[in-house]
Amino acid sequence: MYLSKQIRIQLAIFTAVAVVAVAIMSLHFMKLPAMFFGVGRYTVTMQLPQTGGLYASSNVTYRGTEVGRVQSVRLTDTGVEAVLSLKSGISIPSDLKAEVHSQSAVGEQYVELLPRNATSPALKDGDVIPAGETSVPPDINALLAATNAALKAIPPDNLKTVVDESYTAVGGLGPELSRLVKGSSDLSIEARNNLDPLIALIDQWQPVAQSQTHTSEAIQGWAAHLATVTTELQTHDQAVANLIERSGPAAAEAEKLIERVQPTLPILMANLLSVGKVALAYHNDLEQLLVLVPEGVSIMGATLVANANTKQSYRGAYLSFNLNINLPPACTTGFLPAQQRRSATFLDYPQRAPGDLYCRVPQDSPLNVRGARNIPCETVPDKRAPTAKMCESDEQYVPLNDGFNWKGDPNATLSGQDVPQLPPGSPPSPPLPIAAAQYDPATGTYTGPDGRQYTQSDLARSAPKDKTWQTMLLPPGS
Repeated sequence: MYLSKQIRIQLAIFTAVAVVAVAIMSLHFMKLPAMFFGVGRYTVTMQLPQTGGLYASSNVTYRGTEVGRVQSVRLTDTGVEAVLSLKSGISIPSDLKAEVHSQSAVGEQYVELLPRNATSPALKDGDVIPAGETSVPPDINALLAATNAALKAIPPDNLKTVVDESYTAVGGLGPELSRLVKGSSDLSIEARNNLDPLIALIDQWQPVAQSQTHTSEAIQGWAAHLATVTTELQTHDQAVANLIERSGPAAAEAEKLIERVQPTLPILMANLLSVGKVALAYHNDLEQLLVLVPEGVSIMGATLVANANTKQSYRGAYLSFNLNINLPPACTTGFLPAQQRRSATFLDYPQRAPGDLYCRVPQDSPLNVRGARNIPCETVPDKRAPTAKMCESDEQYVPLNDGFNWKGDPNATLSGQDVPQLPPGSPPSPPLPIAAAQYDPATGTYTGPDGRQYTQSDLARSAPKDKTWQTMLLPPGS
């Protein structure tokens, strides 16, 4: 048969293409070298209690990727062995668990390799995965039979009631259920985004659970108390209902009260803030006062015991007034001199003298033992000072004199301090004017500090000249 040159060229090209196609199909798709000669493959034996639907040519996956196929499945004396043909280029840890899964409801079983870690040696040709490290899915027939038996155990009437009540419960709640499903999805997404904190919470939950176990008695006591409270609420249900019913008008009245006191309440609260600061500074003294008040009341009550059950009981308390007048004498050291003191009969109120006026004798002097100089400092318990400023500073109290041994003027100082006492560093104040008034020698008339005119006849020039110390002690007209 004669073939032209063109036909021979075409046949040669077709033959080359066919050879290449068959080679590609045999090597890449059918993988004949691996199937017949094991090129690029190694085998691992997997022991199973039963096939679980596994068959030859089933896929073998590792982390969701196909790494081989089931070469054969055969019976043994103890169960079933499946020979896995795996790709040589993929390293699979040998410390693993092999599970048979079903890819769909109609079958299509495959083997999934689940390594426990990534540090164990890799699988090699001839390795065996023991039956203790393998599992198969439950028998679908047994599962369907159990499901059928469970459904038959449900009474049809009750099932119809459940379906009807379920329809009544969720009927018309499509949007709400949709939001619930969407919220669940968002929650799952957020949980996935915060997977590490959730895992840490789960891992660290054991100490929290142990603390709950250790405090179980306290929790039981709390639950018992809560049960008591709820029982009381149930018992007094009507009273609680009345309270809730009347709380609205009561709240309205409280609102009106707040509106009425709103103009003055801020001022009151500001004043209370100042009082609170003082109370906080003097809380020790207030505490001591609260301790001593009951004792003082008890002592005052004891004054009634002497006249109890007697004819004198109507007179009340039994007191003994033993007056020790001017013992010890009044303290004048540290106050204005006698020439500058004002009479107690004056009713005006001039500006007070600058500085501090108080009894300035030594702190252990018997004069005015409860004076300002002996007040304990609140913030410095081991210090006594007459002013809070001196308490807070490094300045120490310095008396003027001993209070008895006066040198000329009662306020003559031995320490060089001014009277009144001025703050440290302030310039000395000019002496106060002496409380004196000019008078008319002809009539004895003068103007008093209150602005009124007074007349004292013995100041006039016509007054008797026999002014002696004896006549000064006698009443007028004697």
